[in-house]
Amino acid sequence: MQKWLIKILVCAVNVFILAYILPGIEIKDMLTALIVAVVLSFLDAIVKPLLVLLTLPATILTLGLFLFVINACIILIDDHFVGGFKVESFWHALLFSVLLSFFNSFVHKKAFPEKEKQSTGY
Repeated sequence: MQKWLIKILVCAVNVFILAYILPGIEIKDMLTALIVAVVLSFLDAIVKPLLVLLTLPATILTLGLFLFVINACIILIDDHFVGGFKVESFWHALLFSVLLSFFNSFVHKKAFPEKEKQSTGY
C-alpha cells in the first residue's frame, strides 16, 4: 500500500510538471494532478488490460507499437473523467503518455532500486 501511494504521488508530480512543460496539456492545480494520477492508476488496472486484449491482433501486427495508441486513449479517457485536466488532441495525449511513462519509470528505478543478485562464483 505504501509503495502504491508513493507511485501515485510520483505520477502526480510528473503529470503536473509535464502539463506545465507541454503545450496542449492543461491542469488546474496539484490536487487535480493527484486525481489524474489516481484515475490513471485505476484505468491502467481495469480498462487497459481489456483494451490490450481486444486489440491484440493490431498489437501483434504492429509489433507492440499499438500499445502507444492504447496509452494515449487511456490519457484521453482520463481527460474525460477529471475536471481541470485538458488534453487538446490525440497527438498531445500520445506525447504526454510516452513522456509520462518514461519519467515514471526513471523515478521508480531511482526510488525503488532492485537489489543486486549475489553471485555464487560459478
